[in-house]
Amino acid sequence: MTTVSQPQSHRPALPVATGTFGRHERLVSRTLIETLFGSGDSHSLAAFPLRAVYLSRPRPADGQPVQLLVSVSKRHFKHAVDRNRVKRQLREAYRRRRQLLMSAIGDDEQLSLALLWLSDSHCPSAEVDKRVANLLRRVAEKRSRS
Repeated sequence: MTTVSQPQSHRPALPVATGTFGRHERLVSRTLIETLFGSGDSHSLAAFPLRAVYLSRPRPADGQPVQLLVSVSKRHFKHAVDRNRVKRQLREAYRRRRQLLMSAIGDDEQLSLALLWLSDSHCPSAEVDKRVANLLRRVAEKRSRS
C-alpha cells in the first residue's frame, strides 16, 4: 500500500502579527474613546473624505503603540453593507500604511487614533489608501515636531 504525502505549503513562515490588523490594535475601550473625543487634549486633521482624531498617552506595559477606531456613520450610508465596505477599505489602508506612523511614536507612548468617514459616497480603494497615507504622514509629522 502506498501512502500519498500531502503537498507542502510554499509560503514562507511569517510571524503571526506581520501584515495583520488584530484585535489588540483596535480601540475598543469606552473610557479611551470618551477621552479621545471629550478631552481638549486630542488633535484633529482632515483629508476629505476622512477625518483623523488622535491623542497621545503613556503606553501600558502590554499595550500596542497605536490603537485604531474606524467609524462610518449611518447618516452617510443607510445600508450596513455600504458602511462595512468603507470600514474594510479604511482598515486595509491603515494596515498597509501604518509604518508611516510607527516611526514617530516613542517606546513609552501610545497613540489612540480614530478615522471618521465624512462623505456620502463611496471612493475607490486606491483613493482611500492615498487619503489614509496622507493623514498618517501628517499625524507622524505633527508627533515628531512635538
